[in-house]
Amino acid sequence: MEYRKIDKNHYVVRMEKGEEVLEQLTYLCKKENIECGEITGLGASNKVEIGLFNTKTKEYKTTVKEGMFEVTSLIGNISRKEGEVYLHCHINFSDASLKTYGGHLVKCYISATGEIIVTKIEGKVERKMSPTIGLNLFYFEN
Repeated sequence: MEYRKIDKNHYVVRMEKGEEVLEQLTYLCKKENIECGEITGLGASNKVEIGLFNTKTKEYKTTVKEGMFEVTSLIGNISRKEGEVYLHCHINFSDASLKTYGGHLVKCYISATGEIIVTKIEGKVERKMSPTIGLNLFYFEN
């Protein structure tokens, strides 16, 4: 991964072949002390793991797709959980027949390049597990 800080709050990121997107973005957020922000991107992948949250069982069902994929949309947010970087991203990607898949991003491996913009938002937002929902939700102290 290579990146450049463009101004006070914007980073332009290029992912390299073989890199895992969330792993690299977590590294960037730790290194640059990004505690709150947003992520947008696109690129190419050869292996993507996505999930769908079942609200009844409170579990993710994950699916791994391997092949040639265009990442048509990567979107997400950056927060903190127990002081650590917490990324919540969703992804859409299409195969050679232009069939499109999408869901909660678990893992995405770059096959050619990934072009991602990270926008730092001044401030900090924590997450906390909601036993009712079964997810780590934004938590705002009163």
